[in-house]
Amino acid sequence: MAEAEQQGGMDLKERMGAAGTAVKEGVIGTLKGVYQIEMQLLDVVRNTVADTLKATGSVAGDAITVTKAVLQGAITGTEEVGAGLLLSAKSLAKGIVMGVSDVGGDVLSVAQETIKGTVKGAALVGGDVASIAKRAVDGILEAAKETGANVEEVAKVSVGGAIEAAGTIGTSAVKAVQDVLVGTVEGVKQVVNTALPKGYSADAESARSKKPKAD
Repeated sequence: MAEAEQQGGMDLKERMGAAGTAVKEGVIGTLKGVYQIEMQLLDVVRNTVADTLKATGSVAGDAITVTKAVLQGAITGTEEVGAGLLLSAKSLAKGIVMGVSDVGGDVLSVAQETIKGTVKGAALVGGDVASIAKRAVDGILEAAKETGANVEEVAKVSVGGAIEAAGTIGTSAVKAVQDVLVGTVEGVKQVVNTALPKGYSADAESARSKKPKAD
């Protein structure tokens, strides 16, 4: 009897161990798949932006127009296949900025346009605006570092653009975006307060949120 119970315990332990291993391998495989998808998207976006701007022959004049077109296409694509914009936002933003940089375009203006379009697109498809904004800013900053752009300036225009775009959605979106992006760049409070809608102060809102609620 005792031996049978011991054997049963060993079988259960082995099954639990096998289950854990299976889940671990599944997670690893899924994450590898996600990484590969993100890298493929990054390459497609980067090459599309660069090739399109080369074909137009006017990098300075067409960079913003191409950025808007790529963002619109990507957002529509995520809706059609059911893939969240949260998954693609980082690679999308990074690809756009790197593509523009590849042909000598203005990274600052494109970074700002990219984050604005992404935030508005997130609201349009009912996505998590703050989380998507954070992912997009992360992608933009990675692109800035890898292309040798002024990371601090890129960070400032990206945060400012995100807050400005959130302001067209509503004050709750502004607060949510501000909360996830605060600390991304030094002096972010100045950037935030400059970009906020009139009558809305990041410091004032922060103070209000910390006040104890009346019973």
